[in-house]
This record gives sequence, structure tokens and C-alpha cells, in this order.
Amino acid sequence: MLTGSLGMLPSASLGQGTFGLYEPCHGSAPDIAGKGVANPLATILSVAMLLRYSLQNEDAAACVEQAVADVLDSGLRTPDIAAAGEATVGTTAMGDAVADALTREMARD
Repeated sequence: MLTGSLGMLPSASLGQGTFGLYEPCHGSAPDIAGKGVANPLATILSVAMLLRYSLQNEDAAACVEQAVADVLDSGLRTPDIAAAGEATVGTTAMGDAVADALTREMARD
């Protein structure tokens, strides 16, 4: 699979039962630390995995995933997933946009 960015890859290390460790696949990225350009989507999508696999809350997981999809469909991009010359937003703006979309998504349900 071509992902386009490590910032888009959630992961889970699952044990027996409902125990799991959820985190993005990317590392700490010290080269961009403090610059506000990191893509928070893998971390957010890891939360969706936690909701689904450890907490058995499929509806909440689907809401998180739909919120991320809505934000991406609206055209928001962090620098790692933007096309050349495309406008970008920083870490906080992307996270805030997903939080707003999640609030709207949960209100629909």
C-alpha cells in the first residue's frame, strides 16, 4: 500500500482479550519538533482503533474515522500530505478541525 505519509498510519499492537497499545506508526520526528507541522491524523485514527478493538465501541470509532474523512474531503492538509503549492495547516489547526467535525458527526447520531 502507498500511504503518502507516515502521518496517516495508525497502529495497534493487540494482545489477548481487549488489551492493546495504540499509537501512530511514525516516530518522534525530532526534526520537526516544536514547528507545529506534524500531522496528527495517525494519532487520532489510533484512537478510533482503541475505541473499536479495546472498548468495543464501533459507533464512536466510525464517528472518529468519518470526522477525519470529512476534514480531508474539505481540503485541509498538513505539509506532509499537501500537493506542491497547495495551502497547508499546522498540527493544531488540523486537530481542531477534526474535533469540530467529530462534534458535528456525533450530533448527527
